[in-house]
Amino acid sequence: MRARDFLTREERKSVEDCIGQAELTTSGEIRIHIETKCKVDPRERALRTFSILGMDRTVLRNAVLIYIATEPRKFVVLGDKGINAVVPEGFWDDVCRLLRSKLSSDQRAEALTLAVRKIGEKLSEFFPYSPGDINELPDEISYGEDDADDSKPDGNAAPASPKESKTDSDSKADQADDSKDKSSKKVDSRK
Repeated sequence: MRARDFLTREERKSVEDCIGQAELTTSGEIRIHIETKCKVDPRERALRTFSILGMDRTVLRNAVLIYIATEPRKFVVLGDKGINAVVPEGFWDDVCRLLRSKLSSDQRAEALTLAVRKIGEKLSEFFPYSPGDINELPDEISYGEDDADDSKPDGNAAPASPKESKTDSDSKADQADDSKDKSSKKVDSRK
């Protein structure tokens, strides 16, 4: 399935509206990025996409990315160090279970909407909105190239200096410099 066919136009708008609503109560940022193919480890691709979309440059380092590769049927939930320092153990696993459950029954829009709400609630708990907060990142879903391997995703954000990454376990991603606090969870979305 092509990335741009993952959601209908109406579903895309609904999910993007959900992101906007979730961010009204928090200084945190939520992005969704969808690509068709991922020729590298999905977690590594999510880390690179996180950086390219400028998500590692939020003031409080409290951005969360939901990365989906449709053909390998994989997804990654990746939070920056600010949110990872405060979420309870197992929170990202809960988000991934929710996504896996809904995606496995082809309820794609509902999967994303429920995940965004859950993430938004947690961001609101630890990073509540305060007067003067600005929306640091676009709420729109970004899409990658059909044959994404190391290509730049479109995402309405200025490109960041990409960093090479490596992985050290299924639940942690370790990246050069201060990205060691990003946590990711990779799961098979429909198996």
